[in-house]
Amino acid sequence: MIEFTNHRHNPLVDPAVHVWGWEIPVYLFLGGLVAGLMIIAGVRLLIMRPNARQALVCCTIGPLAGLVLLSLGMLALFLDLSHKFHVWRLYLAFEPTSPMSWGAWILLFVYPALLANALAHLPEAIPALAKRVPVLVTISDYILSRPRLVLGTGLANITIGVALGLYTGILLGTMGARPLWNSAVLGPLFLFSGLSTAAALLHGILVLTARDDELPEFADFLLSMVARWSGARPLDTRIAPTLAQADNSFLTIELGLLGLLLIGHLTSTAVHQEAAGLLLNGPYAAVFWVFVIGLGILIPLFLQHLELLHRIRHTIAPSLLVLCGGLVLRFVLVAAGQASHWSAALP
Repeated sequence: MIEFTNHRHNPLVDPAVHVWGWEIPVYLFLGGLVAGLMIIAGVRLLIMRPNARQALVCCTIGPLAGLVLLSLGMLALFLDLSHKFHVWRLYLAFEPTSPMSWGAWILLFVYPALLANALAHLPEAIPALAKRVPVLVTISDYILSRPRLVLGTGLANITIGVALGLYTGILLGTMGARPLWNSAVLGPLFLFSGLSTAAALLHGILVLTARDDELPEFADFLLSMVARWSGARPLDTRIAPTLAQADNSFLTIELGLLGLLLIGHLTSTAVHQEAAGLLLNGPYAAVFWVFVIGLGILIPLFLQHLELLHRIRHTIAPSLLVLCGGLVLRFVLVAAGQASHWSAALP
C-alpha cells in the first residue's frame, strides 16, 4: 500500500490563495486615485498665481474629493482586517522593511496635506460655506499670503501623492511568493494608473458642470441645487483640454508599463511565464483585454484624441471608461496574482 500525505488542503494557502476579496482592489483603486488627485492639485497650486485663483476643480474640488475617497478606501481596508480593533498598533512603531508599515504612515500624512491644499482656495470654491464659517477665509488668506507655505503645501501634496501611488503597487510587488506580483513595474504602473483616473475624474467633473443644453434634466437639477447651495461660480473649463491631454499621456505610459510587466514575465522563469499567461490567454484574459486594455485604455485614448482635435465635443464617456478600467485593472491583478503560484514549477 502506498500512502500519500498532502498538507495543502487548506484553501487559504498554495496552490490557490484567495485571502483577499473585493476590499483590497477597491482600496488600491481609491488609493491610486487619491494619489493622482494630490499630485495634480499640488502641481496646480504651485503654478497658480495668487491673484488668479482659477481651475478650482484641481485646487479645491480635487483635494476635497480626495478626502472623501480616501476615507472610503480606508473603510474598505478596515473591513478586510481580521483584527479590526488592533489597527492602532501599526502606529506604535515604524518598520523600514515592512510595506504595511510604510503604507500606514503614508496614509496618516495624506489627510493634512489634502486638507491644507483644499483650504487654500475653499472660500472661492464654496462661498456659501465661507460665509457661514468665516475662519475659513482667515485660514485661506494666511496660507496664500505666505509663498513659502504655498510652496510647502504643493510640494507636500506631490511628494506624498507619489509615495502613496507607488506604495499601492509596491504592496503587491514585494510579495515574491506570487509570481505575477513579483515585479518592480507594479509601483510605477499603479502610480500612472492613479494619475490617469484622477485626470479623468477631474475632466468628467468639468464636462458635467459645463453649460450644456443637452444635459439630462436630472443631472441639471442636481448640479443646479449644488451650485445654488454652495454659491460657487462656474468652473474654469479652459483646463478641460489640458486634463484630457494629460490623461492621454498617462494612459500611454500605463499601456507601456503593462507591456513591460508582461515582457518581464515572459522573458523570465517558466513560473513567471505561466503567471503572465493568466492575463494573456488564461482565465483572466478576456477581462484583461476587453475591460482593461480595450475599454479602459485604447478607446478613451481615441475618444480624447478626437476631443483635442475638435472632431467631437467633450463628453463624460472617456472619463467613465478610464475610471472603470482602473478599477478592473486592480481586480484582475489581485485575483490573477492570487491564482499564480510557484508550485507550477513542481514536476
